[in-house]
Amino acid sequence: MTVETGDTSPLSAALTFYSQERDAAAARARKQLGVNELEANAMSYLAKNPGARPSELASYLRVTSAGITTMVERLVRREILRREADQVDRRVNHIHLAVDIEKEPWSQLALFDATCRQLIAHLDPEVEADFADFLRHATLAAREEAARVDRAVA
Repeated sequence: MTVETGDTSPLSAALTFYSQERDAAAARARKQLGVNELEANAMSYLAKNPGARPSELASYLRVTSAGITTMVERLVRREILRREADQVDRRVNHIHLAVDIEKEPWSQLALFDATCRQLIAHLDPEVEADFADFLRHATLAAREEAARVDRAVA
């Protein structure tokens, strides 16, 4: 049994430890930037989807359009995000990051992920594929079980 989690599985304990440390790196980055978790999730989405429309961001984050408008305006004022008007329809805005999340202070999370990627690159490709398949299967099974419980309670 591991002391940190009380778990008898070393793999489960290691996954919990990884998750906790990645969350801690993300929390340090959020604190340094002065953003909350929702704003950080928006920034991560926009890093992968530059020029997203507010409605796309609202859908991804599962918040109202009014909530997105307020959040985007706050982050534009702080020069974390920037808006660009659509070239065809000037009523439409596209949202972009105005900061580089690969650099300080957001790099706390980027550095954590890059270090993990470097270590994973040294794995045997078959071992990596098998481990990825296992994690995907375990995660989907756990998610389905949680959904089953949610449906039973509702």
